[in-house]
Amino acid sequence: MIYIIMGVSGCGKSSLGMFLSEKLSWPLHEGDNFHPQANIDKMSRGEPLTDQDRLPWLLKLHEVIESERCSGSDALVACSALKRQYRQILLHGSKALTSSSNPYPDILPPSSPDVCFVFLHGDYNFIHQRMVARRGHYMKADLLRSQFDSLEPPLDDENVLSLDIRKSIADMAAEVEKHIVSSKSAAANL
Repeated sequence: MIYIIMGVSGCGKSSLGMFLSEKLSWPLHEGDNFHPQANIDKMSRGEPLTDQDRLPWLLKLHEVIESERCSGSDALVACSALKRQYRQILLHGSKALTSSSNPYPDILPPSSPDVCFVFLHGDYNFIHQRMVARRGHYMKADLLRSQFDSLEPPLDDENVLSLDIRKSIADMAAEVEKHIVSSKSAAANL
């Protein structure tokens, strides 16, 4: 199973990912580590990323996800995955893009049984306060509004577990663990 922990910057993706990684002994692939330097520089200047800026980053993360899936490994990925199209790219790579070779990306399945999105959601003011308080991250709190503006919360057909970030990391992790057990049980019964 691959669990993609998603949500706006400052929602706790990395914190939950590290907690789960340690508890489950699953590798964590931190999406921030896969951004090209140009993206990091842009965000450091307080400029929001465009879809075009995100594309190489999402395709690189798709490769990581595919590598883990092909090896049959369990893994965690922390990635904002703000839009449905981004989540489709994470699942299907370049096949999710509209092009002359694939004019109908909408026919791709919206989910995969071995990939689950964990959507961390919360109130703008609560997350903004967190971002203002954190140190050493290139993503500026001023960019949070652009993330909320871009956010397309995942729909039920995307194999999603939604978690309210007002809960503790331990409580959210317990919900993820419960979901993993039920998903693996369901897969074993197929």
